[in-house]
Amino acid sequence: MTNPNSPYIVYPKPVKHMVFLKNFIHNPNITIGDYTYYHDNNYPEHFEFNNVRGGFFCKLNIGKFCQIATRTTFILDDMNHDMSGFSTYPFAVFGELSHYTAPEEKGRPTIIGNDVWFGTNAVIMPSVKIGDGAIIGAYAVVTKDVAPYTIVAGNSARVIKQRFSDNIIEELLQIKWWDWDYNKITRNLESITGCNISSLRNAI
Repeated sequence: MTNPNSPYIVYPKPVKHMVFLKNFIHNPNITIGDYTYYHDNNYPEHFEFNNVRGGFFCKLNIGKFCQIATRTTFILDDMNHDMSGFSTYPFAVFGELSHYTAPEEKGRPTIIGNDVWFGTNAVIMPSVKIGDGAIIGAYAVVTKDVAPYTIVAGNSARVIKQRFSDNIIEELLQIKWWDWDYNKITRNLESITGCNISSLRNAI
């Protein structure tokens, strides 16, 4: 019998609007951490096909405990066209052009930290890195890296504010509560969801 607290539970809620994403990923270039969920009233199981653009040879890494709202989209680097020539058209789509050598397949990964919250319809552009604890506003278009525990919003996304002081953020990044086991996390929920760093520190 599957542990009811396992990240391998498919639907964490009785209604099937939310899924633990790692159970629905087939592309080896996409990795999803434990307890990261996607919420969508229409087939959240189809996240890999509806919300990720690319992934043919570029990687998307999403950490643990991320919260991904409806229609959040990740555009990976292999969706970019080569801009070094006179045309950006990918002529390799014509199979009979055997003499044509397509640009080398390469691209930088998109890396998402842990405990990141994505608002509805957020768009994450290629090769972006988003730090732990960041918040991405609804309808934001993220074109640049986002520092840990920073809130961004808008198109293109701009920094709204830093969630905590530099000292607190540094300590949170060292504590890494998301790497604790499930029982330790649940025992310390008040410390994790509160803003008492000394209490969280003592939980280590």
